Amino acid sequence: MKVGIPRGLLYDQYHPFLERFFTELGAELVTSPPTNKAILDEGVKCCVDEACLPVKVFHGHVSYLKEKCDVIVIPRIMQLYKGEFICPKFCGLSEMVTNSIYELPPIIGEPIYATSRRKLCQWALEAAKKLTTNKRQVIEALDASIAEQRQFSTGWNDQGYPLKVALAGHPYNLYDAFINMNVKRKLNALKVGVLTEECLEDLGVEQEVKALYKKPFWTFARKTYGFAAFCAKNRRVDGIVYVSSFACGIDSVIIELIRDAIGDFPILVLKLDEHAGEAGLDTRLEAFVDLLERSSTIESDFSSHGQYLSCR
Repeated sequence: MKVGIPRGLLYDQYHPFLERFFTELGAELVTSPPTNKAILDEGVKCCVDEACLPVKVFHGHVSYLKEKCDVIVIPRIMQLYKGEFICPKFCGLSEMVTNSIYELPPIIGEPIYATSRRKLCQWALEAAKKLTTNKRQVIEALDASIAEQRQFSTGWNDQGYPLKVALAGHPYNLYDAFINMNVKRKLNALKVGVLTEECLEDLGVEQEVKALYKKPFWTFARKTYGFAAFCAKNRRVDGIVYVSSFACGIDSVIIELIRDAIGDFPILVLKLDEHAGEAGLDTRLEAFVDLLERSSTIESDFSSHGQYLSCR
């Protein structure tokens, strides 16, 4: 059986788990290509206007696969940590896709609660029904896929650049180079290194989150806020670049929380939508880097002057 896996949303984080699981069940995998203009245009055409850009792109990936496989996996990831959820769009992702794209093959869209092995087993047994009824095979496939995922890591921590920024935002905005117009490459070309939350110790991030008056309900809100606030307060970076989707409700809250926490620390918010013009983004990045360079020079001058006075 050919199983289609769309290369959208959290694919970059969890594709080892999904691919190993269905491969162990004997499926032939069909994966959509990296996001491109054709996939974006198809997603915009078939998705509701109110959806954010990553969800529209995901629709484009599903549409690409619909005639190339026997079944399509819609990874409806609900929970990764207890007491938190991912995003409202993820909760209804299967229904959005099946009501927006016609003539789809059967869908594997069972909700994924990754807070315990028991709940993952429940998902695995349901998801595997279209491929096998052998429960032992399913459990062995699940164990193999969990082991595969644990060996996988993402994230950037560039070294050797005169300046460094914290690149913050939802992972599907950061790791899809087409969606963000390859913002990492643009920053590196401007001699700016990039740090992402995967490469930062969790302890410091959690300490920042605990200072909030209420624990965030959404996992992305907790992790991104803690990462940005910790980097700014501990001067791990020279600035923050926040990559955000237009009309993202969670981002509208996170960004204000971050601004409130970091004060006058430099932050640039890049809003993404389906318009692919790069000139405006390039100009904003160049202006932000100029600001960081001037700030760095001023701090260096004050530091040198202070050392001179102390010696006298």
